[in-house]
Amino acid sequence: MSERPRIAFIGLGQMGAPMAVNLSKGGFDVHAFDLSTAAIDKVRAQGLVVAASAQAATEGAQIVISMLPASRHVEALYLGDEGLLSRLAAGTLIIDCSTIAPASAQRVAQAAAERGLAMIDAPVSGGTAGASAGTLTFIVGGEGGTLERARPVLQAMGKNVFHMGAAGAGQVAKLCNNMALGVIMAVTGEAIALGVAHGLDAKVLSQMMAVSTGRSWATEVCNPWPDVLENAPASRGYSGGFGSDLMLKDLGLAVEAAMGVGATIPLGELARNLYAMNGRAGRGGLDFSSVVKLFSREP
Repeated sequence: MSERPRIAFIGLGQMGAPMAVNLSKGGFDVHAFDLSTAAIDKVRAQGLVVAASAQAATEGAQIVISMLPASRHVEALYLGDEGLLSRLAAGTLIIDCSTIAPASAQRVAQAAAERGLAMIDAPVSGGTAGASAGTLTFIVGGEGGTLERARPVLQAMGKNVFHMGAAGAGQVAKLCNNMALGVIMAVTGEAIALGVAHGLDAKVLSQMMAVSTGRSWATEVCNPWPDVLENAPASRGYSGGFGSDLMLKDLGLAVEAAMGVGATIPLGELARNLYAMNGRAGRGGLDFSSVVKLFSREP
């Protein structure tokens, strides 16, 4: 890589924006783009160069990073006659950090390879706090050599990198992780609601669980009950964090992935239904810990 590699960063949502900012702080020449004017204004205020379009952002870039909501957005960005793959110079490194269907990641990676482009799928774990702090975990699918090219870039945004296998493997692993997280958050909320219904103090109950066999990320970092953890989304009206509808999307992808190989995921399917109910109740845009409201009206 050159002394100051140029990166095109496409997708400046709650995760993408702080990731792009951290790359800039890490010495990379970042040219960013998003369809949202508000998102563009936010990163411009933090000193990032903003391009007029995704195509313009990639001009002169050695690296392209995308952080988009769903498979259709990733495929629309890269594939087709107007897609980025048709414009990028051979040898360009592509890092897609979106969480999408494994089959979609494989389609884009194959199309990239056919054009002499190097690509990895690198979905992340760590939430908005990890994106801001630069402590994300990257879950990577693709060739090992391509990952090594990408490693300095990933390390500017996170602290853990796991190579899971070939193209699409990063997406499979991310879906496994998020399926477990969705189930754990739901059952943690259900357990706390049960305790509160019996007169227990939610904070004390959570503190006990956090040092006992029921401990998890849900009890220690993102507790679903208000005022148990000061910095958890539940303590600020379930704002910020990881949206319930995004968890629903990921659980839907997990169900699709399971069907593709004949796997059985009864708890994953149940959790998907719970988050669908949470969305229909009007909480799809709130943090996914708001699923606790299905079990108790008190939070």
